[in-house]
Amino acid sequence: MDEIGFGGKVTASASRSHSEAEKRRRDRINAQLSTLRKLIPTSEKMDKAALLGSVIDHVKDLKGRSTEISKVLNTPTDIDEVTIEHLNEEENIGSASASKRKDSVILRASFSCSDRPELFSELKRAIKNLKLTVMEADITSLGGRIKGIFVLCPGENSAKDVCMNSLKHSLRVVLCRIAITPSTSNSRIKSKRQRFFLPAQFS
Repeated sequence: MDEIGFGGKVTASASRSHSEAEKRRRDRINAQLSTLRKLIPTSEKMDKAALLGSVIDHVKDLKGRSTEISKVLNTPTDIDEVTIEHLNEEENIGSASASKRKDSVILRASFSCSDRPELFSELKRAIKNLKLTVMEADITSLGGRIKGIFVLCPGENSAKDVCMNSLKHSLRVVLCRIAITPSTSNSRIKSKRQRFFLPAQFS
């Protein structure tokens, strides 16, 4: 009888502990759902499934807005990417710079990647190897990420009959090698937003 009584007490204690743990779990979930309801307008009467669906839609909307703002403000994105496009001589570049490069191929190269100490030296070497001249450059660093936009044209030592498509392909290849890399630097920038303009040695 004593053994049976002891076994019953153990079972009751285990059941009570399980119930208390389950109650704490539900309380945590409800507290988190309550926080989400404060973030989503007109969500007071939504059930849990509808609330979570609204939260997902809201996050997607915010991500889309963030992407659009990043395009306008030249803010680094959270993914590694490279884009190359051909510009007309006077499209989005200074008229003085354009007048010096009439009848020349003009490209805008944009990249976003993790910031690291060797990045600028790699960019300089790549631009030099392709015999390009930097007409304009705008580089922004934020939270360990960096975004650069370059307006480039063939340098004076480039072939006169340079092919635009070939140049675009070569530029994309070298920038992808630099920007899209599995390794990241341990010295990631955590300071406030910084904005740089490319030094003269890149020209």
